[in-house]
Amino acid sequence: MKRRTLDIIFSIGGATLAVLVLVLGLVLRSNAVFAKDYVHDQLVQQKITFTPVAGLSPEEQQSAGLVKFAGQPLTSGGQAQVYANDYIALHLSEVNDGKTYSETSGDARAARAAATDAQDSGAANAAQLDKAATVLEAKVQTLFRGETLRGLLLTSYGFSIFGDKAMLASWVCIIAGLVLLLASAAGFVHAFRTSKSEAFAPVVTPIPTPAPAV
Repeated sequence: MKRRTLDIIFSIGGATLAVLVLVLGLVLRSNAVFAKDYVHDQLVQQKITFTPVAGLSPEEQQSAGLVKFAGQPLTSGGQAQVYANDYIALHLSEVNDGKTYSETSGDARAARAAATDAQDSGAANAAQLDKAATVLEAKVQTLFRGETLRGLLLTSYGFSIFGDKAMLASWVCIIAGLVLLLASAAGFVHAFRTSKSEAFAPVVTPIPTPAPAV
């Protein structure tokens, strides 16, 4: 095979691969931009603002994130993670001695059943048991709303991370595609500077060894 022909084949293949990689990079970049804008728009609609530094409790001031974003509107995935883990989670842990919604809900159902039995039997502590059940039921609602918001914020954070990774991957693809394009262009230049008659691996005719004298 001629050297020029081989160079052209490799250059065309490299250029084709470069275009595909560049297209993939542009698609990833588009998805990354969509993820970032979508998370931003959804979080802005929540109208959540971090508490100013002066309003942070001693426990909240232990969070570097709450101090960093103090007084700022919540508009990014990173901020959503801080608000969910360092603010909401902290206050939820104080609602019922660290118990979750699921655990508190079970306690509330048991307390309500005990209060109902006490009322039916005319027990002297029926009113006390009813009050305790009502308190637990209020805590259930607080935990439910808090854990729901926390979950939504962490979902937004996770979605933003996928966007960040897609953006990073897009830059890798774009750079790789440009490198392939440059290599292909160099291949074409080399091909047209090479003689049409030059073989890729010219056959070397061995020099015959003279027969030994008798």
